[in-house]
Amino acid sequence: MAQYSTTDFRKNLKIEIDGHPYVIVEANHVKPGKGNAFVKTKYKSLLNGRVLQNNFRSGDSVDVPNLESRCMQYLYKDDPHFVFMDTTSYEQIRLSESAVEDALDFLKDNLEVDVLFHNDEPISLEMPNFVEMVIESTGPGVKGNTAQGGSKPATLETGAIIHVPLYMATGEVVKVDTRTGEFMERVNK
Repeated sequence: MAQYSTTDFRKNLKIEIDGHPYVIVEANHVKPGKGNAFVKTKYKSLLNGRVLQNNFRSGDSVDVPNLESRCMQYLYKDDPHFVFMDTTSYEQIRLSESAVEDALDFLKDNLEVDVLFHNDEPISLEMPNFVEMVIESTGPGVKGNTAQGGSKPATLETGAIIHVPLYMATGEVVKVDTRTGEFMERVNK
């Protein structure tokens, strides 16, 4: 099996320890004046989200996980699961709510996402960086309000609440950054 050396450790590198996949959140290479060099590492489980810390000695190695990312389309919620369809084979899979909880605010029907598989088992999904959503409700837009004039809360079609400029109105389409939940721009349709 392929392995990563501690010299390869960097943020967002996916590793496998004892058969479980993790992603490195923080990796600091330390060279003390006395003793051996080591890598102070924080890594997050891709299965349950737990964050662990460990020091790896210089020269240690960890396994490369058997991960595969597939483009899939979100179809519908079938309590307590979410159903996705592979866009090439049309195979359908179900993900638990815990696997999609980080994406719930912006997950809408027919949205294409990347589903991460570990040893052919779906474990999590990765949203596109930006999505276009319809504003379901917000306070009225007032003539003369500008983009720099402040913001107001707006409820999107998925129920998520974000802050939009004062000139935005109900029914308009906005581009939202899924990583931060921030309004990016108005989409002209």
